[in-house]
Amino acid sequence: MSSYSFDFGSIVSNLPSLLQGLGYTLVASVLGILFGTVIGLVFGTARAYRIPVVSSIAAGYVAVFRGTPILVQIFFLYYALPDIGIRLAVFHVAVLALALWGGSYNTENFRAAFGAVPSGALQAASALGMPPMHRYLWIAVPLAARIALPSIINTSISVLKDSAYLSVIAFAEITYVAMNIVANDFRVFEMFAVLGATYLSIVLMLSALLNRVRLNLARRGTVGDS
Repeated sequence: MSSYSFDFGSIVSNLPSLLQGLGYTLVASVLGILFGTVIGLVFGTARAYRIPVVSSIAAGYVAVFRGTPILVQIFFLYYALPDIGIRLAVFHVAVLALALWGGSYNTENFRAAFGAVPSGALQAASALGMPPMHRYLWIAVPLAARIALPSIINTSISVLKDSAYLSVIAFAEITYVAMNIVANDFRVFEMFAVLGATYLSIVLMLSALLNRVRLNLARRGTVGDS
């Protein structure tokens, strides 16, 4: 039985490259989460309130992006769109892929949340003469956020983890960097141990951060436990 010696030196020597890759991972993931949340809010509103045309577009969007693997979506954006004259930089593809995938799930998160908003609160606001747009912005959205936030947290974590798929288009995130290091140094165990520990740490920190936001909003009476 051969013995194996863990090489910390390979990790230390490649740390600058890994940290740079981590930076790209975080930037793409954060932007994907933010844009995906906005997409979810807009299309979730359209579906919940059955806004003509937009609701149908939203339903088709959800069906496509929830019904196909994110890997296929990344390939389509990067390799297929140029065939019809649309060329995007690899960073733009990375952010767009994460935003569209996350947005499809957040659309359903918000749709369900708006459907669960107590009708009595909206009726009371209407009785007080509050305009429809004000009822939506100041009552429906905060109450829907209370219901949707736990699901949005789960979707955000999935977006972060699925950013690893961006390595297939040579986006220099941490998985791509680790695989290149393995190809050059053959330190497979070290690199993927670091990679796994890094993703786990980030996911735990992101989850703790978003849950802290949820609890802080709950204390202010805006967002609570679902």
